[in-house]
Amino acid sequence: MDRHPKRSPLARALGLGSARSGTAHWWAERVSAIALVPLAVWFAASLIARAGSDHAAVRAWLGNPLAATSLILLLFALFHHTALGLQVVIEDYVHGASRFAALVAVRLGCFAFATVGIVATLGIAFGGWGGTP
Repeated sequence: MDRHPKRSPLARALGLGSARSGTAHWWAERVSAIALVPLAVWFAASLIARAGSDHAAVRAWLGNPLAATSLILLLFALFHHTALGLQVVIEDYVHGASRFAALVAVRLGCFAFATVGIVATLGIAFGGWGGTP
């Protein structure tokens, strides 16, 4: 007996229906959004606390392992969440061959921005970059 009587005969024959593949994507978006809340609050508070600080003070703050780790987590969560959100927009509104290209461009772009931010954070944290201007 067919559990889905409202489905078309072709859909019943082909077994098409919900693949339940969107659940993992949905959860990843929610988890990254929840992670972004305390990280964004921490980052905003850190910037406000350092308003008017000189370059050396900001470098010293970023040299703290807790600050550097928190900033790296923020960058990872931010760009992962961005990629997931843009993927949904592209899948909903871009059609044809350009969909694949747009999805690849978004993934590569978010990966590139996150990588640059993380490498810069590590470089400053370990004293390799960011000397006096």
